[in-house]
Formats: sequence, C-alpha cells, structure tokens
Amino acid sequence: MSRWPLPEPMQLALAEARKGESAGEVPIGAVVVRDGKVIAAAHNQPRGLHDPTAHAEVLAIRAAAAALGNERLDGCELWVTLEPCPMCAGAISHARIGKLYYAAPDPKGGAVEHGARVFDQAQCLHRPEVYSGMGEGEAVDLLRAFFAARR
Repeated sequence: MSRWPLPEPMQLALAEARKGESAGEVPIGAVVVRDGKVIAAAHNQPRGLHDPTAHAEVLAIRAAAAALGNERLDGCELWVTLEPCPMCAGAISHARIGKLYYAAPDPKGGAVEHGARVFDQAQCLHRPEVYSGMGEGEAVDLLRAFFAARR
C-alpha cells in the first residue's frame, strides 16, 4: 500500500481495475477528471466486448467525450493504473488530454516512458503533462496476482 493516501482519482482507477479483474479482464482502470470532477471511468474490456481497442483508457476517453459532447478533452486529466500502450497514448494525444497520471510503468508494452515514447515523437501533435508512480505498488500487485493466478 501507499505511504500516503492516494488521490481520489487514482483510488477510483484502481477500483475500476478490480472490476475488470472480477470480469476476467486484465486489471487496468482509468478515470477522466475535469475541474476536479470525475466525468468518466472504465476498465479493460477487450474480452467482454470482443473488441481489441476496448482498453480502459480508450473506453474512458470515449465516455468523457460523449459526456462533454466534444472530441477534444481540453482541461481534462486521465488517471490510469498502467502506463498506456501506443494505441492509448495516441488516443490521449488526439483527445488533447491535459495531464496524464499513471500508476505503474510498463517496460514491455508501455509507450510513454518506454517503447515507442509516443509523446516524444515529432509527429505527436499534443503532449500531455505526464506524472507517474502514484499507486504503483497497488497496481503492480493487482497485475501480478492476476497473471500468477493464470499460470
């Protein structure tokens, strides 16, 4: 557990990850916040929705865009339990998310501080502020337990 209480959006993202785990999905959760209010929350659902793009971040971004009636999520923050993959990093950029907070790094599939480093590419039209590490222990524990149970 964290040394200090986690910010509420990360607590909610972790709760979403647990929902995904209960449904047999990889436990990753995401929350979109604007002006201090949660406007969307989601967990991974590629298996349940039979949709390889149904990552927590993409689902939360879609829900937030629908709630705001705008594809641009200017002024929004995305809180997610795992470093986004290249697809999700691209969606974050296209949505114009202002700040990205993620709990655990993903050296194998991440694309923010690892791999493709999407936001560092010249072709990236929007780069959010990125903060990592809040809730890392909890997120890592969820993922390790999930995959250990399947081996």
